[in-house]
Amino acid sequence: MPDLTRRRVLAVGGALGVMAAGGLGAAAGLSRRPAVTGAELRSAVPLPPPFRVPLPLPAVLRPVSTAAGTDRYEIVQRETAAEILPGVRTRLWTYGGTFPGPTIESRRGRPVTVTHRNELPVPTVVHLHGGRTPAESDGYPTDLVTPAGWPTTAAHGGHTEPGGHAGHGSGQGMHDPRAVTTELTRDYAFPLDQRATLLWYHDHRMDFTAPAIWRGLAGMHLVRDDAEEALGLPSGPRELPLMITDRAFAADGSLDYPSLDPTLRGRPGVREPYLAGVLGDVILVNGAPWPVHEVDAARYRLRLLNASNARHYELEWVDGDGRNLPVVQVGSDQGLLAAPVTHTYLPVAPAERYDVVVDFAHAPVGGLVRLVNRLGSGRTREVMAFRVARRATDTSRIPRTLSTDLPNWRRSDAVRVRDFSFRAGRMGEDDGHGWLIGGLPFDPARSDVTVRLGDVEVWRLVADVHHPVHLHLAGFRILSRGGEQPLPHDGGLKDTVSLRPGESAEIITRFDGYRGRYLFHCHNAEHEDMGMMANLQVT
Repeated sequence: MPDLTRRRVLAVGGALGVMAAGGLGAAAGLSRRPAVTGAELRSAVPLPPPFRVPLPLPAVLRPVSTAAGTDRYEIVQRETAAEILPGVRTRLWTYGGTFPGPTIESRRGRPVTVTHRNELPVPTVVHLHGGRTPAESDGYPTDLVTPAGWPTTAAHGGHTEPGGHAGHGSGQGMHDPRAVTTELTRDYAFPLDQRATLLWYHDHRMDFTAPAIWRGLAGMHLVRDDAEEALGLPSGPRELPLMITDRAFAADGSLDYPSLDPTLRGRPGVREPYLAGVLGDVILVNGAPWPVHEVDAARYRLRLLNASNARHYELEWVDGDGRNLPVVQVGSDQGLLAAPVTHTYLPVAPAERYDVVVDFAHAPVGGLVRLVNRLGSGRTREVMAFRVARRATDTSRIPRTLSTDLPNWRRSDAVRVRDFSFRAGRMGEDDGHGWLIGGLPFDPARSDVTVRLGDVEVWRLVADVHHPVHLHLAGFRILSRGGEQPLPHDGGLKDTVSLRPGESAEIITRFDGYRGRYLFHCHNAEHEDMGMMANLQVT
């Protein structure tokens, strides 16, 4: 990449300059110090002090029908105005009129159908992240739900205006003959034949995922089962879903985002300083800035989701005397661990979920426990706070054995090993730079990887800068990092692995869900929009 301009090198945190000069060996040193992959927007509106706004809890959506053994839901995607910053109205794109969207709670093995109605000004696609979902409901980026009257020439992944970031998805008029487009509504069917866990749903439209999520198109989906509920983990008011995001605000209170085309109708992409990822200077939890939540001096189960576009977190819980509270991890992306693991802090990359228990009995009554991001600075170092209000009876427990149903895949079970690089590079001869998998930008018409249903495979992944790699359909186990043992938080069944700068990792999985066309991609949403996706065909 010798032709990268100095501004582009700086835009990706300087790591590409190291890569160009010395390759992975030189860049590997970056993995010892977490780097920032992305550029931060600065809000132009006065920001509130931390720990003043109460933590909102998203409403649990009620099904419109439970007939024939299927729970049916309806969600209208629409624009609304809401008060995120106190006293300031902000326009949002929402699921059901709220940000985050309403939470869906379902039972393992009980099918769910969600009818989405698109009343937004652009096409949308819904992906249930972490869902074990048939291909027709997985949210492939060109399977659009268009607004009424949307021009058919743009329905299959092409765009109505020329130009765009690095040529990806624009100018070339990428046509996808396999795309299934519907007007106004679409039924997404989720069998939910999978382990109990926290999933999340978000927009996945080709080339425009990042700005759509930034504007508010994200919500949580909990899958529960009897075995998990019998463990005695904290529940009810002591189970808190926490969607962590970052945003920035313009002077008029609107969400600031560096889109090349703010209408999201034609030219995709972001301004050059933000090619590596967009970071905001306001940390939101469940849509509230630096909120506070009153808790008992007892154990709480915190269902953590990093729904940020590009921001990484290292989370620690700190009391008023500066002491760390231990955090006990009980689950990961795809459900419970085999046994609990205790941490002093927890790294969380975009799209990762962690299921943890924190015991606030370790803090004094009346005290404040701050949730801190060790990777942040200034205002972005604070995430939220918990005010310990009272002593209380606590009958919850953390059993030594959490689950016995984790897959036990071995290297010897793998029918093949594949290698994938996640790096910046040229999109084409005249198309500038973007983010590539195996040296190629995403093309919906190209077949990248074909696997057989039921096969076990080992994938070896390597990164230049931070890349949280997400695999649709199948959960996986992390076998190694940099040729060594996985990190303490890597246990359990994952669907997103956070690759640090210059790092390699091995994962193992079995493709035993459904046949059809799926994806794997970087979940830095700006990288994803700029080409860092690949097709996965299960036959």
